[in-house]
Amino acid sequence: QVQLVESGGGLVQPGGSVRLSCAASGSLAGITTMGWYRQAPGKGRELVAIITDGGSTNYADAVKGRFTISRDNTKNTVYLQMSSLKPEDTAVYYCNAYYRSTWYWGQGTQVTVSS
Repeated sequence: QVQLVESGGGLVQPGGSVRLSCAASGSLAGITTMGWYRQAPGKGRELVAIITDGGSTNYADAVKGRFTISRDNTKNTVYLQMSSLKPEDTAVYYCNAYYRSTWYWGQGTQVTVSS
C-alpha cells in the first residue's frame, strides 16, 4: 500500500508561481512512475506531468514551458513547480504513483488562479 499526501495549493494571482508537493509513505520500494493530474470544475481529470523512477518526464501541451515536475527519492516526494499561472490552470491537482501494477492517488489540493 502507498499513501500520498499533497500540499502547497492555494490562491495565486495570474502570472504567479506555486510549488506543489506530494509525499509518499507506506510500501515505497518499487514505486516507478509518479505524476500530477488535475480536474477543473465540470471537466474530467487530465494529465499534467509524469516522471519515471529514472527521471524521464512528460508534460501536457498546455503546461509545457511553464510547469516542472521533479522528484526526490530520498524524501519519497514528487514536486510540481508551476509558473506563469493562468486562470485556466485553476483545478484540483492530484498526485499519483504506480506501484505493483496499481495506481495510487492522493486526496488532491486546490489551486485557484485569480486576481
